[in-house]
Amino acid sequence: MPVHSLFATPFYTAPLGDAALLAALEASCRMLAREDRAGIGWSKAKGYRGYTSYASLDDLPLRDPAFADLKRLLDREAKAFARIAHFAPGRAPRLDSLWVNVMNPGAVHSGHIHPHSIISGTFYVTVPPGSGALRLEDPRLPMLMAAPLRSADAPPEVQPFFHAEPAAGMVFLWESWLRHEVMPNTAKTERISISFNYR
Repeated sequence: MPVHSLFATPFYTAPLGDAALLAALEASCRMLAREDRAGIGWSKAKGYRGYTSYASLDDLPLRDPAFADLKRLLDREAKAFARIAHFAPGRAPRLDSLWVNVMNPGAVHSGHIHPHSIISGTFYVTVPPGSGALRLEDPRLPMLMAAPLRSADAPPEVQPFFHAEPAAGMVFLWESWLRHEVMPNTAKTERISISFNYR
């Protein structure tokens, strides 16, 4: 009898950029974390352990050539993701938002989704050892009721959570409705990443 694996969603990973782009982005992210007063204030008000430009700057690719270079690379990967996910042909995904995250030691980002987008992702700039995986949650979890635990050797597609370990220069993409969180940064230094949404 045939067995079908139903209702899957892709999780896309790719190496992206080179050492020069990573160095330029790191310098820009650190400069923003020092000088973006609105972002610093928002981060403090929301209890974010570190800095994010999420609520302060919405035009980074226009401000900084390194972010413009990153946008060109992300556009290419978003188109590839759309093909892999079998999105209906038509308009290509368009970058809607892009923001910097500088996570201090001990920082975490609790579970959330990205409404009003189709593709979300993160590009990793600086990833010290122990700085925290991205944890993706099976969207069926609230409906599993009395479902038994899965065996330790079960494939990822039937596990309730998937942990993706980041590395500098790596990009992760997923469908925006997929709940995810950033595990605690147990490193002794900051982790720097750039998150984004496509619509």
